[in-house]
Amino acid sequence: MNKPISTLLTIVFLLPGTVFPDKRLDQGKGLPGSRAVLWRQPSDIRTRNLLLGPGGRGLQPSGPFRFIKEDNDGSSPKFVVEDRSGVRWKVKLGDEAKPESAATRLLWAVGYFTDVDYYLPEFRVAGLPKLSRGQKYVKSGNVVSGARLEWVNKDLKKIDDWSWFDNPFVGTREFNGLRVMMALMNNWDLKQANNAIYEFRERERRYVVSDLGATFGKTGGGWTRSKGALTDYLESGFVHDIEPSKVDLVMKSRPPVVYAVAVPYYVTRTKMTRVARDIPRSDARWIGQLLAQLSDRQIRDAFRAAGYTANVAQAYASEVRQRIRMLVRL
Repeated sequence: MNKPISTLLTIVFLLPGTVFPDKRLDQGKGLPGSRAVLWRQPSDIRTRNLLLGPGGRGLQPSGPFRFIKEDNDGSSPKFVVEDRSGVRWKVKLGDEAKPESAATRLLWAVGYFTDVDYYLPEFRVAGLPKLSRGQKYVKSGNVVSGARLEWVNKDLKKIDDWSWFDNPFVGTREFNGLRVMMALMNNWDLKQANNAIYEFRERERRYVVSDLGATFGKTGGGWTRSKGALTDYLESGFVHDIEPSKVDLVMKSRPPVVYAVAVPYYVTRTKMTRVARDIPRSDARWIGQLLAQLSDRQIRDAFRAAGYTANVAQAYASEVRQRIRMLVRL
C-alpha cells in the first residue's frame, strides 16, 4: 500500500469516537492504558460508498495473486494470497463469502469497526496447490470462483476474543445498537470465537465482530438456519415483542432437542438468543435513525458489492429498508 493511502487510513481510523478504558484487559495482553473502542461517530453516512466499503478504491485487491498458505481455521475454506502490490489477503470460499461482504459494509456505514472485505467473482492464483478444503471452487488454470478477500492489516494484531455478555460496552447505546444490527442481518452464529479484539498500533483495542458469514438467511438451530438465502431472509421475522421500555428482536439459535446431550454446545447456542432480547427501545430507535440516513442506492450497493445480481440486491435492500422503518417507529 502506498504512503498517501496509508496516511489517509490512519487519519480516518483515529477520528474521535466512543471509547472506554478497558481495565479488565489492561491486566492482560497489550499495553496498559490503551483504549477499548467499539464505534466511531460517522459524519458521512449519506455519502459513504458502500460499493467499495471501508477500504475504498485505494485498497482494492488487484492481480496477479500469489498463493501464500492455506488457513484451516473455522468452518469455511480459506487461504492467504499476496497481490501485485505485496498486500496480503485472506480468501474465504463458500456460502459465507457473499453475505459477509454485504454485512461488513452495513456495519461500517453506521460507525462500527469491521474487517476490510472485497468480493471477487473470479480470479487466478499463481502457485495454488490442491486445497484440503474448497477445491470445488477452483477451476482449471487455478481460477478461483466466488471469494471474499479480507485485507491482512499489518497494523492490527489480534490479542483476544470477546463475549456478548462480558465486555467493556455492555449497557451502552453503541453496544445495544450492535445487538440490533446482528438481528437485522439475521446473524445466528454469535459465538465468542467470532468476535475479535484487535490492537491497533499499540494505541487502542478495537472490538470487532470478525466473522459475519452466517447472515442474510434465516436464524435457527441445526437444520433450519441458513446463510445468504434471500427467500429465507424475506420470510423471517424481525421484531418479536415490544414493551414500553424495551424490545425483543427475533434471534433463533437453540439447537434441536437431540443436541441437549451435548450440554456445553446446547447451552452456548441457546444463550445466543439473549443477544437480541431486552434491548432499550431508545437504543434500537437510535441505530435505526442512523441506518435511515442511508439511501436505497447505498443499501443496494452493499449487496451489489457482494456479488449478488441486481434483482437479488434490490430484494435484500427492500427488506433491510423495511426493518429500518420498524426500528425508527419504536
